[in-house]
Amino acid sequence: MINPAVINRFRMKRLAQLSLLALSLGAAAMAAAELKIAVLDTQRALVSSEEAKALLEQAQSELKKEEEEVNALGAEIQALQEKLQTDGEVMSPTEQRKAQKDIEDKRIDYEFLVNKLQKALQDRRQDLLQVMVPKVDAVLKDLIELEGYDLIMERANLRYVNPKHDITRRVTEKLNQKRDAPSS
Repeated sequence: MINPAVINRFRMKRLAQLSLLALSLGAAAMAAAELKIAVLDTQRALVSSEEAKALLEQAQSELKKEEEEVNALGAEIQALQEKLQTDGEVMSPTEQRKAQKDIEDKRIDYEFLVNKLQKALQDRRQDLLQVMVPKVDAVLKDLIELEGYDLIMERANLRYVNPKHDITRRVTEKLNQKRDAPSS
C-alpha cells in the first residue's frame, strides 16, 4: 500500500513543476490573457477544519491511556535514576547492578511504548488524510468551477504570496459548510 503522504508530496512537487512550466510557457500568453492564480496551504486548511479538529480530538482521547502509560514509565525511570545517584554509594555492588538492570529494562519498555504510540499517532494521521483529502479535492473542484482558477499552487512551495491569492481560509470554510450541510 502506498503511503498517501508520499503521494501528496509527489503531487505537490509535480504541481510545483507543472506550475513553473505553465508560468514559463504562459509568459507570452499572459500578455493576451491574465491567469487566475490561487495559493493554498492544504495542511492548514485541513487542520483548521471542524471535522479534522474533531477527528484529532477523538484520536487524542483514544490514545490518552497509552500516553499516560508512557509518561508514568518515564517518571518511574527518572525516579530510579535519582535513587541510584543518591543511594548508590551506600549500595552493595550487587544492588547497584540490579538497580542499573532495572533501569535498563524499563528504558527498553519505555522505548517500545514510545515507538508504539508514535506508530498509532502516525496511523491516525493517515486515517485523517484518507478521510479529508477527498473532501479538500471536492471543495477545490467547486472553487475552480465557481471562481475559474487557472492555477492553484501549494503555499509551501512558494517564497512569497500576495495574501489576495491565498484561498486557504475559503477552503476551510467550505469544508466546514459541507460538514454542517445535511446529507442528501
